[in-house]
Amino acid sequence: MEAKGEVKQELVALQLSSPFWLKFGELIAALVSGILIMVAWSLEGQGWETGTVLIYLFAFMIGGFAKAKEGIQALFLQRKLSVELLMLFAAIGSAIIGYWTEGAILIFIFALSGALESYTMQKSHREISALMSMEPHEAHVLRDGLTIRLPVEDLVMGDIVVIKPGEQVPVDGVIVRGESHLNQAAITGESSLVYRKHGDEVYAGTMNQEGLLHVQVTKPSTDTLFQKIITMVQAAQQEKSPSQLFIERFEALYVKVVLVVVALLLFLPHYLLGWSWNETIYRAMVFMVVASPCALVASIMPATLSAISNGARQGILLKGGAHLESLGTIRAIAFDKTGTLSTGKPIVTDLILDPSIDEREFLTVVATIEAASNHPLALAIVQYADPQIEGRLEMERLEDMPGQGITASIQGEEWRIGNGRLMQQSFDEEIKKMAQQLEEEGKTIVYVQKAGQVIGIFALRDGVRQGAKQAVAALKGAGIHTVLITGDSPTTAAIIGVETGVDEVIAQCLPEDKVLHVKRLRDQFRHVAMVGDGINDAPALATANVGIAMGEGTDVALETADVVLMKNDLQRIAATIQLSQKMNRIIKQNIVFSIAVILLLIGANFFQLLDLPLGVIGHEGSTILVILNGLRLLRTRPK
Repeated sequence: MEAKGEVKQELVALQLSSPFWLKFGELIAALVSGILIMVAWSLEGQGWETGTVLIYLFAFMIGGFAKAKEGIQALFLQRKLSVELLMLFAAIGSAIIGYWTEGAILIFIFALSGALESYTMQKSHREISALMSMEPHEAHVLRDGLTIRLPVEDLVMGDIVVIKPGEQVPVDGVIVRGESHLNQAAITGESSLVYRKHGDEVYAGTMNQEGLLHVQVTKPSTDTLFQKIITMVQAAQQEKSPSQLFIERFEALYVKVVLVVVALLLFLPHYLLGWSWNETIYRAMVFMVVASPCALVASIMPATLSAISNGARQGILLKGGAHLESLGTIRAIAFDKTGTLSTGKPIVTDLILDPSIDEREFLTVVATIEAASNHPLALAIVQYADPQIEGRLEMERLEDMPGQGITASIQGEEWRIGNGRLMQQSFDEEIKKMAQQLEEEGKTIVYVQKAGQVIGIFALRDGVRQGAKQAVAALKGAGIHTVLITGDSPTTAAIIGVETGVDEVIAQCLPEDKVLHVKRLRDQFRHVAMVGDGINDAPALATANVGIAMGEGTDVALETADVVLMKNDLQRIAATIQLSQKMNRIIKQNIVFSIAVILLLIGANFFQLLDLPLGVIGHEGSTILVILNGLRLLRTRPK
C-alpha cells in the first residue's frame, strides 16, 4: 500500500475535517464488505448462484472503492503504477476464474489494512489539527480610547491588545501594562505556569490566567511563533526521509517487474510444467498478491510520522523525517555558549572606568548604543545602566560588527563597544591587567573605546543552563563527541567547558569561524549536529548535518534549524537521538520482515502450497504488523 502520497494526503485531509461517518469511511466500508462476504459465503451451494455473485460484486465495490480510486488516480494523474492496482488486478483475476470468495477476502483485508494506515496518518495529523484549533482568531484592541474586537489578521505593529483573565493571547508582543501567570503549553508543551510582567514577551496561543494585560503587538499574525510552529509541523509531515524516497522509487520499478512476471506466469507454467490453465492463472493471481510490496512500502512512513508526533508532544519540533533519520547517525555535536549551554541572560558584575570619566555620562552613551542591539550582553548592560541615567542621546551613525560588537558616532565622537578584536589601539596596561583577572574568574569582558582609547570595561557573568551538564554527559555516554564553539575569550570558554564537561573548547570564533569548525568536524566525524540560538549561529546551523535551535532563540535560528527545542531543554537532544535510533531500528525490522514474508509466500506459491486466502492473510497481515510496529513509537519514552 502507498504509505504516503498526494492521493493519501488528500484523503486524510478530507477525513480530518469530515463528520464521523466520513472520517471512518474506509473502516466502515471494510466492515460492510466483510459482512457481505459472510452472507454470500453462507448462501453458496444453496442454488442462489446469481444472487451470491451479486453480493460478492457489492462486496468488491464497497470494500475496494477507496483503493481502486487511489490506484486509478495514481495511474492517470501521476503516471505511476501502484500496489493498489496490483490488488485490483488480482481481485478481478480471481473473480474471472471463479474464485469469488478469495477475491472478495483479498478486497476485505486490503481495505481493512488501508483503514489502519489511514488511522496512522490521522494520528500524526491530529497534532496539527489540535494546534490549528487553538489558533486565536480575534482580539480586543485599544483604538481611539475605545476597546474594539478585531480579527487578528487586521492587527498592525504597535497596536495595544487587551487580554482579560482566562483569555488566549492573540499575538506575539510585549507587556506594556499589567502582570499575570501564563500557560505556555501550546508553545513549549510545558504545563507549568510562567510569571510575566511589564517588558516581558508573550506569545500567541498561550493562555492568560488571572491578570489584565495590555500587550503591544510586535509581529503580524502571519509571523508569530505559534504560526511558525504550525508551519514547521506541516512541513515535517510533508517532507520525506531518504529511506522513504528510496522505497517510493523502488515501488514504481518493483510493480512493473511484478506485472511482467505475472504476464509470464499466465502462460509459461502451462507449457513448461504442465499445469492446467485454471491452475496457471490461479497461481499467477496468488503471485500478484503475495509479491505486492505493501508491507515494504508501509515500513517507513507510519514509523516516521509516529516519531515526529512523539517528539511534538515532548516539545521537540522536527522539520521532517530526513532530519529525524539523520539524528540517529550523529557522531559529534557542537554547542554555542551564550543562550545555549549558558542561560543567555548575563548580568553585569563589575564596571571599571578611567578615573577621569564621569560615570553617568559614560553609562548614558553606552546605554544609547547598546539599546540598538539584541545581543544578550548588550541587553544586560542596558539593564544595568538604565536605572542610573535620565535618558538616551541621538546617534549620528551605527554599525553592527557580527561577532565583535558595535561602532557608533555620538555628538561627533567615535565609540566602539565589544570584545578585544574590535578595539583599534593597544590597551592601557592597568585596564588590560584588570580585564585578565576578571576573565580568569570566568567573566566575559566588554570593552568601551572612545576616540581610539579604551576608557572602561564591563565584566559580565552568564550562568550555565540548568541541565546542560547532564545533557552533555548523556551525549558523551552515547559515544558522541561534544564541542563548545563560542566567540568568548579562551579563559571564559575554558571555564564553561569545565563546568559542562564538553570534550573540546574552541574560543574567539566569528560566525564564519564557526562554519569552518563545523566543516572540520564533518570531515572528522562525517555526521555532525550544531546547537545554537542566535543570528550569528545560523550559518553554522545550516552547515551542520542537523541544526538544532533553542525555542527562545532568534527567528533566523528557528527558521534555519532542522530541530527546535521548544522547552529549551538540552537533555531533550539525547532523548531525540534515542528516538531517532529506535525509529531507524524499527524501520530496518520492518523492511527485513516484509521482504522475508514476500520471499516465503512467493516460494510457497511456486510449490503450490499456498491458496489465495492464505496468501491474502499472509500478505495483508504482514502489512498490518509493520504498521503496528511503527505505531509503537507513539508511546516511546526516552530513558
